[in-house]
Parts: sequence; C-alpha cells; structure tokens
Amino acid sequence: MRLELFCRNRVGILQEITAIFVEHNIDLVGIELHQSGHVFINTPNIDFVELQQIMPQLRLIDAVDDVKTIPFMPSEREKNEFETLLKHFPDPFISINAKGQIRMLNNLSSSMVGNRENALVGEQVNSILKGFNFNKWLDHHEVLAQTIRLKLHNEDFVADLMPIHVSEGDNDHVLAGAIVILKSESRLGQQVSALKQIDDNNFAGIQATSGAMRKAIREARRMALSDSSILLSGETGTGKELLARACHAASERAEHAFMTLSCAALPDDSAETELFGLGLRGEASSKKGLFELANGGTIFLDEVSEMSPKLQTKLLRVIQDGHFRRVDDEQEINVNVRIIGSTKRDLLQLVSQGLFREDLYYRLNVLGLSIPSLRERRSDIIPLAEYFIAKSGLKIGATNLSMSDDCREFIEYYPWPGNVRQLENVLIRAVSLIEGQVIAIEHLELPAYTREHGYLEQDFEGTLDEAVKKYEADLLRKLYPAYPSTRQLAKKLGLSHTAIANKLREYDISKKTVKI
Repeated sequence: MRLELFCRNRVGILQEITAIFVEHNIDLVGIELHQSGHVFINTPNIDFVELQQIMPQLRLIDAVDDVKTIPFMPSEREKNEFETLLKHFPDPFISINAKGQIRMLNNLSSSMVGNRENALVGEQVNSILKGFNFNKWLDHHEVLAQTIRLKLHNEDFVADLMPIHVSEGDNDHVLAGAIVILKSESRLGQQVSALKQIDDNNFAGIQATSGAMRKAIREARRMALSDSSILLSGETGTGKELLARACHAASERAEHAFMTLSCAALPDDSAETELFGLGLRGEASSKKGLFELANGGTIFLDEVSEMSPKLQTKLLRVIQDGHFRRVDDEQEINVNVRIIGSTKRDLLQLVSQGLFREDLYYRLNVLGLSIPSLRERRSDIIPLAEYFIAKSGLKIGATNLSMSDDCREFIEYYPWPGNVRQLENVLIRAVSLIEGQVIAIEHLELPAYTREHGYLEQDFEGTLDEAVKKYEADLLRKLYPAYPSTRQLAKKLGLSHTAIANKLREYDISKKTVKI
C-alpha cells in the first residue's frame, strides 16, 4: 500500500508519522520526501479496518493537511519510465560502469548481439564493440563526451559516448560510468533526410539561400495574409505551385481545401466542367466542380494564359461576385474562394494582342509575384541538389552519396532551362543508375555545356534571323522599363532614334504592353 501525506514543513513531523506505523507494527518498505513537502509512504498491504484507524491518526498530526492512497511511489513511476525509454530506445543503447563493464542493454542492442541481456551484464564492452579502447578513455583524468566510429558484429556505427558523473560535494564529481548510443549508416541517413525534408505546405521548407528567392518568399508571406488574388509568374519548373501551397497554408483559409487545375492540360469543355461542375437537371449524379469543393479555401489555376475566352469570361464573373452556374444547370451557386494563378507567359503582352481579357488580368494580378529562375539564384542550386540526392538515395537505401568537384561546378553553372523540376529529375535518374557513391558529370543526362561556349549539343529549330529577332525583342522588352523614352533607349544601345522606334513598333513594345 502507498500513501501520500500533504504536509507543511515542521521539525520532527517525519518522526511522528513513522511512530504511528511502529505503533501498529507495520513495516515501512520506503519513505520519499519531496521539495513540495509531501511525504510518500510505501508499506505492505494494510487491512482495511486497520487502515481506517491509521488514516485519522495521521491527519491529526500537526502540519499534516490530508492523507490519501496512491497507486505508486514517485520513484517507481520514474524508474519504470526510465526503463521503458531505455528498453525501447530506437538506437542500440549500452550502459557501462567506470571499469568498462556492461550494466544494461536495451532490447535492440541485445537482439543485434544475439545474447540475452543477463548473459552480457558484467562483460567488458570491448568484447562486443571493436575499434575503440573504452578502458583507456575511462581512465583519463577528465572523461569528456565524444563521437567515434566503431564496429558491432563487423557493421560500422557512429557512437555517441556520454560519461555519467555523480556529484560529491559542492564542486567535486565522481565518474560512475558512461552511456554508448550507436547509430547505423542507414539510421543517420534517415535523420539527415528528415532534417532536410521539404514541407510542401510551409515557407520554411522552401530552399532559399539566394537573395532573389528570399525576397520572393518575404513578399509571398505578406501576400498570404491578404485575401486578394495572387498571380505568380515565372518559367516552367520554378516552383509556382509549391509557393501557392505555402501561401494557402499561411493564410486564414488553411483549414479549407486547396484545389488545383492545370489550364493547359485539359480541353476547354473539360476544364469548364472541372472548375464549375456538371448539373444534370435534377438527377442525383450531378458533379461538383473545384469551386464548390474549394469553398472557403483556395484554387490554384496553373497557366491561366491557356484559358479560352469563354472560360475567361466565366472566371471573371466568379471573381467579381462569387456566383456561377454548373454546366447544363440554371441554378446559381455562391462560393467564397481565393484564386492564385500562375503563368510562364507575359500576360500583359497577351492582353495587348487581344488573347487575354484585360479586366481578368487586373482581377488576377491584384498581388503579383515574379519567381526567379534557377540560373538567377545560383546559390540555391547546390543545396537543392544535395537535398534531391539525399531524398532519392534514401528511397533505394543509398545514404552516403556525394558529387564530384567537377560535377558540383557543372551543376552550379548549368543554365537549367527546366529550373528546379529539371534539376530534380536529372538527379533522380543519376542516383538510380549510379553504381558507386560519387555522382560525376557523365551520370547527368544533359546536353554538353561549358561556361565559355554554352551548349555544345542542342537541336535548333527555326532560322538565324528568327533567333536574332527573338533575342532582340527580349532585350528591348527588358530594357524598356528602365529607358521608356525612345531617345533614352537609342542612346543606351547606340542606335538612332528612328531605328529604335521602328523596332519597338515591330515588336509591339510600349507603355501599354510592358509593365513600367
């Protein structure tokens, strides 16, 4: 039986408590005192009649406020918790004394050694762990924690050695032994992978070492707090959907659905049905669209530039007043949905060409964010590559993969037209096919490329004149916001005012088509 006495501090109170048990000829198995003032008593089982006599006597002691029975002593709980933790610790765990003898092993250690714990207790730890002199380490004047490499049954492990000291006086301490925690190569790989794990719904999981990407994420964090539409622009594979998911997760709509639709992947009629649903005039098999499913949440429209004029008109109405009708249905449906769109094309230029509705553009582009390409954020390339290699390697049980120095340099300066998606796919293939542990340039399935000469092998379509005009148009479109006057731009490029004016007209570059 175990009792807890709620006491206030008083000299001699413990003597009076024990005297009552002596009076009833009851042995005390244990007594524990806590800083709170509580006294815990452990005795053999007491007869109920006798307990009814003891309890009032204990309550009558001065400074004892109450007494109650409890299921276990505090030390018993702590001991059981500690043993449960050690026995089921996820890594091999061995406790040794100051002479290097085994005191205890957890279940995993015993199973790896192939002996029961009782058969190993008292044995020297060096009999099962090879490659380190534990006795020499324990005999040092000052025994410090360290991490070493050793073998258990010819398998390599990384071991954390942590000495156990017992205080003796105010400043002195005595070495009582040590704890050895072993980690296998695969276990270390899992932990590294978990540390680097990218959370698709979290800004913190987006790799951002470069200033350009950190700026984009800072702006996205602020945009996430608003409820206005967002338009994400950037090349293919830059992570537009990843950023859209992070914006949704950081918004007040996070508890509701996040739905996606690739506007370029479906025919116009199919896309309309996917977005708005299908009403079969009273039949029970009507279908809800993404807008209904995402009510209260967010819809991500990937490549909105590919929307047909009909779909653009219907989308504009939903954004304006929150109403729409299912396909083949006359009933109005109201929804509250935030829209995040993405595009790899210049929507403003499409507006000027009459290919995209101007009013829809401004509805979508309330909050605009441009995501830099991978070649504009080179300091992110190697960290991303290391993450993709670790992630892919873990899936096939390869946890010690690395890149050669030449490969690292090649990866860092390759232009990556497919951006992060291309980088990931190339490294997944390299990891899958590599026979050793070091990834070299020849393991990367990419067109040959050098920093001095660019691509050495690449299929080229079109004529030289077309390529020159495309480059010329891109250059003028990039320079125009900084030099919006034809005279300024002509002076910058060393051409005549008339020549620049003709080129701007030819490529449809003006204050209306280029954002300034």
